[in-house]
Amino acid sequence: MSDKNIPVYQFEEFFGNESEVYLFPFDSSEDLILAHSNKISIPHRHDHYCCFFLEEGTIDFNIDFHPVQVNQNSLLVSYPGQVHQFISCREYKGWALSFSAGLVDDNARMLIEKSFENVALLTLKSEEIDWFKKLFDLIYTVLNIDNKAPFNAQLRRSLLDSFVYQACYLYQLQQEARTEKHTSRNVDIAKRFCTLLQKNFKVMKKPSEYAEKMNLSVSYLNDTVKSVTGFSLTYLIQQEIFGEAQRLLFYSEMSVKEISYNLGFEDDKYFIRLFGKTIGTSPASFRKNRVNRSFLIV
Repeated sequence: MSDKNIPVYQFEEFFGNESEVYLFPFDSSEDLILAHSNKISIPHRHDHYCCFFLEEGTIDFNIDFHPVQVNQNSLLVSYPGQVHQFISCREYKGWALSFSAGLVDDNARMLIEKSFENVALLTLKSEEIDWFKKLFDLIYTVLNIDNKAPFNAQLRRSLLDSFVYQACYLYQLQQEARTEKHTSRNVDIAKRFCTLLQKNFKVMKKPSEYAEKMNLSVSYLNDTVKSVTGFSLTYLIQQEIFGEAQRLLFYSEMSVKEISYNLGFEDDKYFIRLFGKTIGTSPASFRKNRVNRSFLIV
């Protein structure tokens, strides 16, 4: 098996091991982002959270093949494992916050990582903007004082928790506004399915397997998930499988056969046929044309 894969940037690689939280202000006049563009413009994953709070300007990313534009007064939360790539920026000013995944409790992590949306992007109101500005100023001050100061570690953790829970609260409000027409039971079922899918798509490829796991009939699960997300079980399963296949074809040097095996297919010819039916082109053609693509949408 080839070990050439999508690079994963470790927290310690970027920030050292003195702290599990790192925050810095950035400004286009100082070109801090462009100074690191040789690394962040390469498609990569992180083993930690990366958040961008933009007070001015625009920054463009690709996150899991989706073009994402972070505009003025927006907050982007990029979670571990996502494939992302810096594209461009214009007259930007704001903050970049990174922190270890181990600092986020399970409830907050599930809310951010297992939502119906691929990207946690918030547009903030004026009072929310002021709140985050003050919080980032506090975090920055605490991170730059003596690590051995009394209760310094506890203070850092408390301030980070404030950021995480406020971001989760606002994100939850955004999610609820988009799903308010559905019953809480239906939304819960759809979320449980999406969580199972993200964890098991390499070994569970049939709607019936998910329905059995959730103690529901296939038709009921399909109807419920479709009513909330707009998509059938089969469609969502295929998008999860072949979204990852596209990432590996686009960003790694693994062979088609290796990718097929990695995704749980014993027969690579079957994988190739199914990929072509789902994506509209063969894996080889998809990979050949990747140099002409600035971004792709699954």
